[in-house]
Amino acid sequence: MPIKAVLFDMDGTLLDTAPDFIAVCQAMLADHGLPPVPDQRIADVVSGGARAMVAATFDMDPEAEGFEPLRLEFLDRYQDHCAVLTRPYDGIPELLESIERARLVWGVVTNKPVRFAEPVMQQLGLAERSAVLICPDHVTRSKPDPEMLLLACERIGVDPQHVLFIGDDLRDIESGRAAGTKTAAVRYGYIHPEDNPAHWGADVIVDHPRELLAVLERAMCGC
Repeated sequence: MPIKAVLFDMDGTLLDTAPDFIAVCQAMLADHGLPPVPDQRIADVVSGGARAMVAATFDMDPEAEGFEPLRLEFLDRYQDHCAVLTRPYDGIPELLESIERARLVWGVVTNKPVRFAEPVMQQLGLAERSAVLICPDHVTRSKPDPEMLLLACERIGVDPQHVLFIGDDLRDIESGRAAGTKTAAVRYGYIHPEDNPAHWGADVIVDHPRELLAVLERAMCGC
């Protein structure tokens, strides 16, 4: 089936958001009188969300006393710093231009709450270009449940079988498969060192956004 629309996960797929997460975590450590940690320790768990990043930053069990105030502090700080260092990955601007030239629609389906996702899209000039932005606020079940993707497909008016969903986490691929879309896993995103995209069951795996251009060309013709 030829592809008519492309949907992206946000963090680690469309955008390199880790620099802002890292900056927030390191600032929190400094303000709490603690030494910095290696940036990679934070980057490795970005896909796990605020809970995972705070746990890694402070080497703290999420069930420990005092953890929840740190998590809430992280979220408040990130709201003020969510689009300072974040940028599209190298090759993504060209990919989006190719999608638009081909008169396909594209959008974002992310587990990132809307209070963070919308400012990021607006700050980077992507909000007016994206056909849809679906966040956990819009549904009752987040990825890996297919509800978010199915809602996105409904809003853009494209059957899931004509959609390519691109992500950097097993949850993305599971969500896409359950929704009936084609799926592409990216190795360049925030993948935990012990994880392996080859085991996720994606239709295709790529190492760089530039490779998605070839994937898209094949998908457009139903090859």
